Amino acid sequence: MKNKLFLLLLAGMALTTSCNKFLEEEPRSNLSSEQYYANEGQAMATVNSLYRRGAPQRYSVAASAYVGPTASINTMLTGYFINTYEGQERICLFARQLTRQQNTSVVSSTMNTIWDESYKAINIANAGVKYIPEINMDETRKKTLLAETKFFRAYNYFYLVKTFGAIPLSINPNETLADDLYLERTEPAKVYELIEADLKDAVAGLPAVMFAQNGHRISKYAAAMTLANVYLQQGKFADAAVTAKIVINSGHKMTANTDLKLNSAYNKLRTTDDLEEVIYAQEYDATINNSGWWTTYAFSSSATSVFDKYSIFERIYGPTNQFLNVYEEKDLRIQPNQFFHWSYTNPVNGKKWTSDVPGIWYYFDEQAATVTGRGTKDWNFYRFPEALLIAAEGIAKSTGVTSEAAGYLAQVKARANTEGKSVASFTTELQALSAEDFVKECWIERLREFPLEFKMWDDILRTKMFPIISTTEAGKVTFVPLVGAKNGSGATFKESDLLWPISPDEIQRNNKLTQNPGYQ
Repeated sequence: MKNKLFLLLLAGMALTTSCNKFLEEEPRSNLSSEQYYANEGQAMATVNSLYRRGAPQRYSVAASAYVGPTASINTMLTGYFINTYEGQERICLFARQLTRQQNTSVVSSTMNTIWDESYKAINIANAGVKYIPEINMDETRKKTLLAETKFFRAYNYFYLVKTFGAIPLSINPNETLADDLYLERTEPAKVYELIEADLKDAVAGLPAVMFAQNGHRISKYAAAMTLANVYLQQGKFADAAVTAKIVINSGHKMTANTDLKLNSAYNKLRTTDDLEEVIYAQEYDATINNSGWWTTYAFSSSATSVFDKYSIFERIYGPTNQFLNVYEEKDLRIQPNQFFHWSYTNPVNGKKWTSDVPGIWYYFDEQAATVTGRGTKDWNFYRFPEALLIAAEGIAKSTGVTSEAAGYLAQVKARANTEGKSVASFTTELQALSAEDFVKECWIERLREFPLEFKMWDDILRTKMFPIISTTEAGKVTFVPLVGAKNGSGATFKESDLLWPISPDEIQRNNKLTQNPGYQ
């Protein structure tokens, strides 16, 4: 163990073994590979490194002022969101125009990052799965660490298989030059088998407590939520519903509206960490790991004249007017200063920003923008409404439109209603729908609830249906088969648009890899 694996392990070492001080750094560059798995502290450090590398970073890290996290680019494929700096960040342009096939070399840098970072995390996880059971330590702690390791291996494989389709599958760490570093692609069904097995083990091995109460470590409910998502992505609806209900029957719950203004549930989610709605999040703080450029994504470039704590503001992920029509006029989420906003006055200097196109209020950290210049708001990967919507769709597809399924969907709709309509009233209406129409209501509600968390393309990919949002009638959405449909920018979906290309660099390194169809 003196080569590539060891270097990857050291690269991942930046966090302590303490649950109470999870963000606190403690470099361990003096460890030799033979010592690395010698004790519980070193095993904990290995697992800690997985929290901040690989697939979770694709959603949560705002490392650039000009392009958002990698997962945000997937939503550009819909044509309903745009990066106003896409003249430089051409991957966003090629995604929105569905021209990646002719521009493989341009997007390869991003594909390299996805591939390399995810497989580094998988290799570290593989080593953890191999060596943690051999460590002399408390058996309960050992079981928990092993379950966390399997969670992250599954999470990284899940992101890879959605992005590239068939991928190399390995469950053993690469530790010597004699190890087979070059594997053929494995069909998605086999990859999903490992993902499911790992997540089942994680659900069984992790404590049944909420994320915040677990020291911001993966818990049973984060693993169950991810497994429910995995089942839904494959169309295993009964399994998805059963697993989502593990979360529904836990202590998690929807954040309530105190009012329909700045004390709404959506503003609480924007400003407050560790709500009972949050199932899994990326932790940020001001000193060790701040949130990067997230708050600058809340505005257009003209905001540079309003603030002095950040030098750049750019609308790297903004909805088109057509997308905004996904909301009915009375939906709370489309009201100003909920998910979106059109004006802001800096309370420190009185300067005002206004825009004809909306900024993303949900990303705005006011303390960071006006005082500190360092964002601290956690990024939420999974929230309780997603468990409700997965269960609702899963039940409807596997059993029919029951009162239980209708009640789950009704909870999400009722929170966004500004006219006092009750959950019971929504439930009665929804129960009258056919199974097909009810499922479409679930899809529409996902569009409305999660547009800023980069889940839209996954839903389109799994359903193979594209949402056509009316340009004239607020709240009206219809669905058409994906291939052959025109996206929100007028580009026509092809079969090859369903996957990203494998980087040519990877194919050159591994001659057993083949490119996805349609790419140069």
